[in-house]
Amino acid sequence: MQTARLCSRQTCKREATVTLTYSYADSTAVIGPLSEHREPHAYDLCDLHAEQLTAPQGWQVVRVPSRPRPYNGA
Repeated sequence: MQTARLCSRQTCKREATVTLTYSYADSTAVIGPLSEHREPHAYDLCDLHAEQLTAPQGWQVVRVPSRPRPYNGA
């Protein structure tokens, strides 16, 4: 049984919903859909911490929307 991954913020107990990665060469923080597996150089964040994330001066934050779920005809 796979358990939900938690937010990477130290005291947060919320479920992670997105994954944060950094592109140092581009001075960019990228928040995208939760990766399928835990990645060693990425951070899983809950919705609250993802929304509150800011970038250092000279950096930008790119928010990649989650993929829409396929239509099931219901």
